[in-house]
Amino acid sequence: MWRAWARCRSSWAPPSEPAVTTATLNPAAAEATDAAQQARRLRTVSWILALATVGLVFDGYDLVVYGAVVSTFLRDPSHIGAVTPAMAGALGSYALFGVALGALLAGSVGDIIGRRKVMLASYAWFSLGMAATAMTSDASLFGWMRFLTGLGIGSLVATTAALVSEYAPKDKKNLFIAISNGGIPLGSMLSALLAIVLMPHIGWRGMFWIGALPMVTLLPLAYFKMPESVAWLVARGRLDEARALSRRIGVPMPDPVPAVVPAAAAGAQAGAAPASASPSVTAPGTPLRSGFAGLFSAYYLWPTLVLGCMSATGLLLVYSLNTWLPELMLRAGYNAKGSLAFLAVLNGGSLFGAVAASRAADRFGPKPVVAASFATGALALVVLTFHFPLAVLLAVVAVVGLGTSGTQTLIYGFVANYYRTQVRAAGVAWCAGFGRLGGIGGPLLGSALIGSGLALDAIFYILAGIAVVGIGLTLLVPLSRSAPTSGALR
Repeated sequence: MWRAWARCRSSWAPPSEPAVTTATLNPAAAEATDAAQQARRLRTVSWILALATVGLVFDGYDLVVYGAVVSTFLRDPSHIGAVTPAMAGALGSYALFGVALGALLAGSVGDIIGRRKVMLASYAWFSLGMAATAMTSDASLFGWMRFLTGLGIGSLVATTAALVSEYAPKDKKNLFIAISNGGIPLGSMLSALLAIVLMPHIGWRGMFWIGALPMVTLLPLAYFKMPESVAWLVARGRLDEARALSRRIGVPMPDPVPAVVPAAAAGAQAGAAPASASPSVTAPGTPLRSGFAGLFSAYYLWPTLVLGCMSATGLLLVYSLNTWLPELMLRAGYNAKGSLAFLAVLNGGSLFGAVAASRAADRFGPKPVVAASFATGALALVVLTFHFPLAVLLAVVAVVGLGTSGTQTLIYGFVANYYRTQVRAAGVAWCAGFGRLGGIGGPLLGSALIGSGLALDAIFYILAGIAVVGIGLTLLVPLSRSAPTSGALR
């Protein structure tokens, strides 16, 4: 904005005289203005990152708290009635059906009405859902409340990565998304730790009431401190609002988003995707559509399908383990607190591993790092069958966390930076929504494997094979199709 103002001043100067700017007359004032702008930008980005991360902490907590209490339901019918392993798997999947639908709904409106409105509504929705779940007394109502809670959780996951990507510095986008999405495994880890410490005193209902706290904590704070995305306003053509917001929060205006497919991008598409992936190559000059219409255009169709399947594979692993790892470890001979400790370590490993791996993704690109992370998870799952001492097993479980939940965090960063602003929320929503088909299958797969009487080692081998499928899908993703003018803030 300062450079644009200076150029305007230079255009007013007489042709025979050198242009004179305020910066020339008063360099100290110019430096002070730049410093104030940078301070506002740092404050804004810090608030966005903090709010996004805390929101996803509760998101992760709300999703995984069921895994922390499912053993109670299996052993004591006085809570919500008699629960069999098959029923427990179904109850675990109800929330994920809601997440899938909520993510897809958010993607259909997030690129149209904006990121901020969707996120605020999500905070309120899943908080009310958790409170309602805490008051249920039978399995059927419990399942319905989990489904409704999942709607809010899914819409939040789908929108958060898009907002963070649009505010993150250009060279730290994967890191910022890993930090914010790291809230999901952090919340999952907290659910296990709080279950160990608090559940004997507050019961499973108290655990769900904790998940309702954002209604009176996070939501009011986000209402006042979370701005709309400047890049989204520019992409929607609301330039006056974007300029006003840019001046107020210190975030520079992004480059204009192209209204049509550039010739170079169309040529890159022709070379990047297999011929069978699309019947026709998007011609230069074709208008770029927003939301799901743009996401499923010929230009994005192949990568969208592959990224959706890759996310589904990752989430199949995540929810298989987050729902059933405590029960598997109980059957392996560990007590209740010991089995929950495995769940906490699993999510702790995914949190710290994903943040470290995101630095590599910013440097080398997300595609090879995601493939390597899937490979790490496959190897660690095989190593779990070696029956090492407890301390070594816990360390291996932490590595499994990196290769499963940590991989999914990297996938969200991959997707958020892959698409242009007009389709970014839809892209993340597709990744979170279609991917939840794998998440839905996770608890069901676990219950089927346990119900079939398979040995613990065989179950880990099957999960390792799923991670190998994830490697193959990652390698099929074409080069990124986010144009240089997609709104990245410099």
